Amino acid sequence: MKVSIILHKIIIIFTSGLFLVISAFNHTASAQIFAPKHYPQHYFAWPLKATIGIAANFGELRPNHYHMGLDCRTDKKQNIPVLAAADGYIAKVKIEPYGFGRAIYINHPNGYSTLYAHLNDFYPALEKYVQEQQYKAQSWKIFLDIPPDLFPVNKEDFIAYSGNTGGSQGPHLHFEIRETQTDKVLNPLLFGMPLPDTVPPLVLRLAVYDRNSSSFEQVPSFYSLLKKGNYYTVTDSCIAFKSNKVSFAITAVDNLSGSNNPNGIYEADLLANDQPIVGFQLDDISYDDTRYLNAHIDYKLKNSGGPFVQHLSRLPGYPPGVYKEKGGNGIIDLDSTNGSSIQILVKDAAGNTSTIQFKIKAATIAAIPNPTNKSQYFQAGYLNVFENNQLRFYLPEKALYDDIHFNYVEPNTKTAFPIYSILNGNIPLQTYFPVSIFAPALKSNKVVMHRYWNGKHDYSKAPQDRGWFTASFREFGNFQLLIDSTAPTISPVGFKEGMSCSKSKSLSFIVADNTEELSFSAWLDGAWICFSNDKGRKFIYAFDEHCLPGKHELKIMASDQVGNTSEKIYHFTR
Repeated sequence: MKVSIILHKIIIIFTSGLFLVISAFNHTASAQIFAPKHYPQHYFAWPLKATIGIAANFGELRPNHYHMGLDCRTDKKQNIPVLAAADGYIAKVKIEPYGFGRAIYINHPNGYSTLYAHLNDFYPALEKYVQEQQYKAQSWKIFLDIPPDLFPVNKEDFIAYSGNTGGSQGPHLHFEIRETQTDKVLNPLLFGMPLPDTVPPLVLRLAVYDRNSSSFEQVPSFYSLLKKGNYYTVTDSCIAFKSNKVSFAITAVDNLSGSNNPNGIYEADLLANDQPIVGFQLDDISYDDTRYLNAHIDYKLKNSGGPFVQHLSRLPGYPPGVYKEKGGNGIIDLDSTNGSSIQILVKDAAGNTSTIQFKIKAATIAAIPNPTNKSQYFQAGYLNVFENNQLRFYLPEKALYDDIHFNYVEPNTKTAFPIYSILNGNIPLQTYFPVSIFAPALKSNKVVMHRYWNGKHDYSKAPQDRGWFTASFREFGNFQLLIDSTAPTISPVGFKEGMSCSKSKSLSFIVADNTEELSFSAWLDGAWICFSNDKGRKFIYAFDEHCLPGKHELKIMASDQVGNTSEKIYHFTR
């Protein structure tokens, strides 16, 4: 195991240093970095009875993830019929408050699966089956594996109504195509979907990085681009850059024919002196890997209010993923005389291409200073550990995307709950990391660790072991122990004790807590009753056959993550 440890601000490295080698071609190479795709064409029908069009494509850049399918337009309406894209059987159903909301998975005989998300009601037989399973599990949130012979479908069969459930911000259908065996998500635009596209991507900006430094510890230099047809050049004949080692990033969007909606690009390839170096292609991505988007973009730039830029080099903590390296990793060595001729080919899924061409050389600069003392570095690809008598944490090997400095600042320990700063939220992490704070005077079993940065707050229960309270997070920031003794509040919406609900369609409650995680349950006349919780806002029970006419007692319980519990009992007539 590769390990670097900071112990009382001293780093110990148990491995040899790493160095980068950029291979050079000694022959003329093809500019093609990726092999052609051979997915079945026109096998899948358009999955909606609506005007064909999309609001987002596969690979669009989103917070902490790639967009993994097509957002199919529903004419700004809900309850548009959703259709099976091909013959097969319903294999899974998911219902969750965020994410996909209500979703259907269909397996097809050709080895692919399709997913349909943000749905309202499923078709009647499936809706009945799912509700039965919810009551059996006593859980509204559910993820069902369904026997293959239970719900077969034919191509263009009605399967559900479109909606706006889960993480959706407006009515649409999220549609995916997956490889059934691996569950990797594929780019639907490579399957001959009925979406004509003759428009090349639009390149908005070029960024250059000094790769003698961490990508998270600099601001890139931006260069204006001049557009001539499908070709772009920089305003200077040759960029004179203040470093001998550089990498590039771009901002680019794509449009379908007849649409002004800015979609994501499909591919970008980097060539230096006519030799292919590296490229990225947005296809065949696992949900386990979609968070690596944070290494594909300049996360610090975007999180600070800047634009999305996509790196044309793979950061050291990013596995190959969407990148393919052919003649190097995208870091280019420059000299101050001849310079390097650079081409960047930007493509959409239909093969339309825009080309950026420019020359770059190292400016005349003083001798490059010795690298920053590595003893102050956390290194990507290593297990990094910090420990003193107040705070300890470690970063798993896969946590960091690039190297970073870490300097410990002593907190004010005279306060009841000291605040410990660990880097900042502009540095992304791939995995969770455990944080431990020493507070032997805290004897409560209701201690939570509070992480906050730039207005965002997270809370996690912090169990204690010999005075150390530990919780795990996936973001840096400020960390503080708190005692949570406040129970959740339960507030009815348009409902009060003893009322008649004969004209009502549903019961609604808002449950709130000073921290985040909540458990909710409800019983009607002593039997569990299914309340939905779409988008985590209200808990809603729509009256159905489980609530017959007459007098009823409703009991609601809500608990937070440390066990504080509220219980309310209401009576009503139906």
